[in-house]
Amino acid sequence: MVSSIDGLVSGLSTSSMISQLMQVEAAPQNKLKAKAQTAQNAQNAYQSVNTKLKAVKTAADAMQSLTTWRSLKTESTSTSVTAAATGGMAGMSGSITFDVDQVARAQVSVVKNVDTTATTYPRSFTITNGSWSDSDADGTNDLFTASGAATTITIPADQDPTAANIAAAVNAAGLNVRATVVNTDGTNGVLQFSGTKTGAGNGFQVDLSAGGLTAEDTASQSALLKVNPGTAAEYAVSSDTNTFSGLMPGLAITATKKEAGVTVTAASDAAAVTAKMQAMVDAMNAALTEVKTQTAYNVGTKKGSPLTGDSTVREMSQAILGTVSRGLTYDRTLPDQTTETVDFGSLSQFGVGLDRDGKLTFDAAKFTAEYNKDPQKIQQVGSAFAKQVEDLADKQSTVITNSVTGRKNEIDSLNDQISSWDVRLVNKREALQKQYSGLEVALGKLQNQSSWLSGQLAGLM
Repeated sequence: MVSSIDGLVSGLSTSSMISQLMQVEAAPQNKLKAKAQTAQNAQNAYQSVNTKLKAVKTAADAMQSLTTWRSLKTESTSTSVTAAATGGMAGMSGSITFDVDQVARAQVSVVKNVDTTATTYPRSFTITNGSWSDSDADGTNDLFTASGAATTITIPADQDPTAANIAAAVNAAGLNVRATVVNTDGTNGVLQFSGTKTGAGNGFQVDLSAGGLTAEDTASQSALLKVNPGTAAEYAVSSDTNTFSGLMPGLAITATKKEAGVTVTAASDAAAVTAKMQAMVDAMNAALTEVKTQTAYNVGTKKGSPLTGDSTVREMSQAILGTVSRGLTYDRTLPDQTTETVDFGSLSQFGVGLDRDGKLTFDAAKFTAEYNKDPQKIQQVGSAFAKQVEDLADKQSTVITNSVTGRKNEIDSLNDQISSWDVRLVNKREALQKQYSGLEVALGKLQNQSSWLSGQLAGLM
């Protein structure tokens, strides 16, 4: 803490003099701080550029993914049947025709004419899991087959055996069955049991015979499709749900009502592939813009940006533009496992080019047209181009990361020097304060001696 020592004897503003001297002493440290800030700005700029490079790498990686090239667009001739691409590598173009013979449903069992106020219902009863089948091939599931031992459900001793407590006991049992009491007229109602899963194999039986109650069942059933109906290739496919995932590779088909003659078609989704190429071009342009921003020089203000004059990032821009201007040459593996070099030439053949401002351009319509004309060819060249872009982005990112590390080491070293100067300046200020305090004391003594001598001389006269 600096105390005021302005000269009481000398009349000098010693605190002001010390501050001015300290400004001179701190000049080397201020230069170090400015240098550290410049290095920090450069490091931040490098990191910003690196973020854009990583986005380029991610977009290029997506462009090479088989999932991208196997994207499917689906159509259905029925509004009650939908098809959705599931992604992955299994997707294939094609079509399928089928009849929806039945849709999946969960079992519902109802005990009618229940007195909702009665307390004479059975305290214990059973529920058995099992499956339903059509015993007489009339299209109705009428035969129940148990799949295991029955589960006994008991109403707690402190509760009355009412219809509501029967439902509560079922719901607390943890089975795939829910129960509820519905009042239909006054105290008259129904006790309803509902399965939580669809499919013929997710049926159940409720045995309330001890209380003279009988449940009427609407059996659970699976969804059923008849594929290639009316032909020698006809066959049936069932599902516990209304969704079928195995009819066509890479598609999930969902049917919600009975209907005949439904056709589902899947085709390569050119729009999805085009969007991925657009995303990669956009990412490359974003990287070029970031480099331009971080290396810009304003002639009017004569001020540069953090990386003005930096050859590393300038070369990166040239490398990105070079991947387009040089055209495309790549190696491909032939069926006999030998490799041949393909000189594809200008990327403008599938819509990628350069403008006069040093940016990439992308003609989505041309790319889509070329893809629809020969999907396999465009997949090869598109993936090859993306591989070159990914390798370039990966290489440049490594270079930038090394630059970031170098700047960090420089900043750490400068900060260490700045910290050392903090200690040095504190010691210097204390020395100056001590020196000027000593000066005031010495001047005070001289003044006292002067006054004493003046008094002695006056007494002699």
